[in-house]
Amino acid sequence: MLRSHVVEKPTDSRPATEIFRLAPDGAIPNNTNPALVYRGVFSQRDDAGAQWLEKRFADNGWTDAWRWSVYPFHHFHSNTHEVLGAFAGKALLQLGGEHGPEVNLRAGDVLVIPAGVAHRKLREADGFQVVGAYPEGREPDMRTGLESERETTEKAVAKVPVPAADPVFGADGLRVFWR
Repeated sequence: MLRSHVVEKPTDSRPATEIFRLAPDGAIPNNTNPALVYRGVFSQRDDAGAQWLEKRFADNGWTDAWRWSVYPFHHFHSNTHEVLGAFAGKALLQLGGEHGPEVNLRAGDVLVIPAGVAHRKLREADGFQVVGAYPEGREPDMRTGLESERETTEKAVAKVPVPAADPVFGADGLRVFWR
């Protein structure tokens, strides 16, 4: 199901970026744009880390922020992209559906999830917590890949625009990786 997984080290000061290109998984549409993991983006932890993420995301137009963990079941959003910034602990997540890749996320990492890409938490440790947000504060729907959702979700995912800015790196971020 995974089409490719690449680690890219940009020539500027940005950290290494893990790029996950995910093919449709029958029940899960996924997206032609890849999921991105930015490693070690920030050093603050706990409340200071959460505040840093909330401010950085909001400064780049990703709002409606929340603090929590990640659901332990496959889910995705057909109407918006999502960003998750880990500010405490660590977790093993799975992307793209039942046969998708497993990704370790730890405090200091940021995961950018395109609309349609399933994600779930497999396990966590050390009080894993994230700040989540959405471009332009969009209100996310909740999809789980039900057969009855398939036709409408695929059409909805295709209509979600690429955000004006990357949640961490601003105007120069996402357009390097997304079309």
